[in-house]
Amino acid sequence: MRFEADTEIAADADQVWAVLADVPRWPEWTDSVTRAERGEPGLLAVGATARLTQPKLRPAVWRVTELTEGREFVWVSDAPGVRTTAEHRLLPLPDGRTRVELAFSQSGPLAGLVGRLYGGLFRSYVRMEADGLRRRCERG
Repeated sequence: MRFEADTEIAADADQVWAVLADVPRWPEWTDSVTRAERGEPGLLAVGATARLTQPKLRPAVWRVTELTEGREFVWVSDAPGVRTTAEHRLLPLPDGRTRVELAFSQSGPLAGLVGRLYGGLFRSYVRMEADGLRRRCERG
């Protein structure tokens, strides 16, 4: 199953990236995350990890698998029977705004069951993240 949300933000991609890549501060701008801890210091990079605590879900460790500095990162979290992949993409627009595209997908033998049970929650969380990121970046 795949869940997507997008938005346009009245801020340039560098400003949006600075907020998005500062994972420990996510709880300040999205209600979908109550706690976020990086596994190591430094900039977000391939191999970096973070432990996210989200309402109604078990805490999960995410590992960055792809990263293009200032534009996108993809990370994965593994649980028994399910691999979750989350994509975060920034597309600079000609007018100085930024389009943000977020996607959340699951694979593995239990993905269908988990998607049916938690699909509504996942859909609302990816929307919360997009909307919260927009509000944080536009308020400055």
